[in-house]
Amino acid sequence: MCRHQFYRSKETMKFVVLALLAAVATAVPVYDGAQARFDSGEAVAILRDDRVIEDDGRYNFDMEAANGIVMSESGSPGLEGAIVSAGSYSYTAPDGTPVVVKYVADENGFQPQSDLLPVAPEFPHPIPQFVLDQIAFAAEEDAARARGELRGASQPSSRYGAP
Repeated sequence: MCRHQFYRSKETMKFVVLALLAAVATAVPVYDGAQARFDSGEAVAILRDDRVIEDDGRYNFDMEAANGIVMSESGSPGLEGAIVSAGSYSYTAPDGTPVVVKYVADENGFQPQSDLLPVAPEFPHPIPQFVLDQIAFAAEEDAARARGELRGASQPSSRYGAP
């Protein structure tokens, strides 16, 4: 994969992650008693809304709505006052696909995991065997040279790398 394609796929992955987050963020309910109202104006019953906030900064919440949205998160104070949290959310996409995202948010940033998130290709590709063979051969030459066993034509020219 050329460098340009790598950056393009990285940008695409960022876009998809942001799009998924935006989709969930727009579905965040506005609470009105035991119901929530979404941007569409649709009232959705909240089936479960459990929240616990401890004095030491630890917290957890679980929420489930009648439309199938389920959210769960727990967190605690981390390094230098940051909050370390882990959780999940799930919903059904408009095409009927079940969406489940698990995540951790800590000093390394937001790290979502889902079967629906794009996966970057392996770096950059498998190394061909002839390249591995050449690397091994060069390592053997270097070791032989270090032991003083390699002399003459197999050594690089004294002008190699000279200006």
